[in-house]
Amino acid sequence: MVNARIRKTVRASQAKVGYIGPATDFNYDHRHLGTGPQTLLEIAEGRHPFSKAMSNAKNPVIIVGAGIFERKDQDAIFAAVEAIAKQGKVVRPDWNGLNVLLLHAAQAAALDLGLVPQSEKSLESAKFVYLMGADDTNLDKIPADSFVVYQGHHGDKGVYRANIILPAAAFTEKEGTYENTEGCTQQTLPAVPTVGDSRDDWKIIRALSEVAGVRLPYDSVGAVRARIKTVAPNLVHQDEREPATLPSSLRPTFTNKMDTTAFGTAVENFYMTDAITRASKIMAQCSALLKK
Repeated sequence: MVNARIRKTVRASQAKVGYIGPATDFNYDHRHLGTGPQTLLEIAEGRHPFSKAMSNAKNPVIIVGAGIFERKDQDAIFAAVEAIAKQGKVVRPDWNGLNVLLLHAAQAAALDLGLVPQSEKSLESAKFVYLMGADDTNLDKIPADSFVVYQGHHGDKGVYRANIILPAAAFTEKEGTYENTEGCTQQTLPAVPTVGDSRDDWKIIRALSEVAGVRLPYDSVGAVRARIKTVAPNLVHQDEREPATLPSSLRPTFTNKMDTTAFGTAVENFYMTDAITRASKIMAQCSALLKK
């Protein structure tokens, strides 16, 4: 979808596109600037020919791929990106051209709510693990003696490691609040009824809180959204743009240590990217054709 938007812009305005990463066959004119972080440093320091194009652009845009968050030097890379954005006036009062793509659905909204992921090393000593829609967690990191609860749908990998399974409704079966790539909030309604004993995620958590003796103060979707409004009002105001109200302490400390290893491909198999696609017969057939 993003690539289609870029192609449309290039055709309409002859916009200049620079790309850093593994060689890729795009369907529009672009300049392959390099394959790794070294190119970012050169642009940030003004030593790269494309630096002038960035500084002269009227509405410059930077799109950061989700793959950098899988690297150990992610903080240093993002620091270089922010340096480029600052020099090229990518972010200013009348324009925000700094974009970050994320691999998982709802990840942007989770970050707005302050749900910042920790290192997977924290799993290595865990005695109790609660997997809530966490279908892409490295299960090998979970100790064999850990007690695991899986809350989700489509019976993905986490189901086979779980001691207890709590069936949750899929996105098509419940009211939802989503934040798209642009940062705009969208709300959805159920398209089909829930199946079997599955329930909305918030209802499961609400029931568990009562059993545990720490009853949560909400009994409806409206009450849940009221709580969200106090943390991240941008997620409930669909017709207005508001910044997230996260404290500055959640911002990671950037370092200057950068690995020169070239960037890789974040998604190797487009047809097997989440629990739903991995459970699809059609997607399995597409995946088999891709491998051939």
